[in-house]
Amino acid sequence: MARPVTLFTGQWADLPIVEMARKTREFGYDGIELACWGDHFEVDKAMADEGYCASIRDILDKNDLQLFSISNHLVGQGVLDIIDERHKAILPPYVWGDGDPAGVNQRSIEELKNTARAAQRLGVDVVNGFTGSSIWHLNYSFPPVPESMIQAGFDLLAERFNPILDVFAECGVKFALEVHPTEIAFDIHTARRALDALGNREEFGFNFDPSHLHWQMVDPVEFIREFPDRIYHVHIKDAANTLNGRSGILASHLNFGDPRRGWDFRSPGRGEVNFQAIIRALNEINYDGPLSIEWEDCGMDREFGAREAATFTKQLDFQPSTRAFDAAFEE
Repeated sequence: MARPVTLFTGQWADLPIVEMARKTREFGYDGIELACWGDHFEVDKAMADEGYCASIRDILDKNDLQLFSISNHLVGQGVLDIIDERHKAILPPYVWGDGDPAGVNQRSIEELKNTARAAQRLGVDVVNGFTGSSIWHLNYSFPPVPESMIQAGFDLLAERFNPILDVFAECGVKFALEVHPTEIAFDIHTARRALDALGNREEFGFNFDPSHLHWQMVDPVEFIREFPDRIYHVHIKDAANTLNGRSGILASHLNFGDPRRGWDFRSPGRGEVNFQAIIRALNEINYDGPLSIEWEDCGMDREFGAREAATFTKQLDFQPSTRAFDAAFEE
């Protein structure tokens, strides 16, 4: 049986959930991955209103949509980040509060704990998200960065995330970090270090997204092979490097969609990610969860892209063979 193909609603949060669910079915998807912003899934309402989760399920059922995960990337970013004015735009007002950095960090922690509780009430067992990072700004080692400063960042991960993961464990829910620049883990080596910092807790794994690895020139297949038991969810998103002798992978402080950038995201199948190799690697590790489209392409109409991405991914996916191709020659 083919893996279900779902659509992540994070880039569609301007639409109400009723309309988003209808469009997702019309686009040809089997299911939906609900973002915890806009009105797609509101953690505070899930905690306060006994009937809220049932009402969300009812909307999805009416559109024949499966649900495997919810995602709270924005609040997760507030857990480890050094808070500044940018965070006000992405955090719920009740998490931002008065903007005092220590308070924002603490309220983000509590909101992520409540996200696990809300996921349990909704009946899903994976929450995708971010961690933020207190050391991302140290990525280029000048002025020279002592190892103690990097270690302090991973120590802070353990200090702040272990209590969060305790709640995830109580709820029977896993946290899947989308390995991503600006997070504590952004490639293979930092992902391994994050796991080590957390004592390899089972509650902490990864939302595999090849697009963030590709432009860094990290092979996404090698990530799958490095963490075969920690791939808790998969995003299908493409990217392309557009290096032309004038641009670089650090993107020149140019925003997404600017043609001068050295890389950008693409609709699935329109970039450079080798999805055929990724499907084979997912088969090798027996991943049978959803393939969730996180659709981002500044150069394409999103409704056209969402439809095309659903078709592309369903045609892309295949199950592993149950027998050797030359088995007929065996005695």
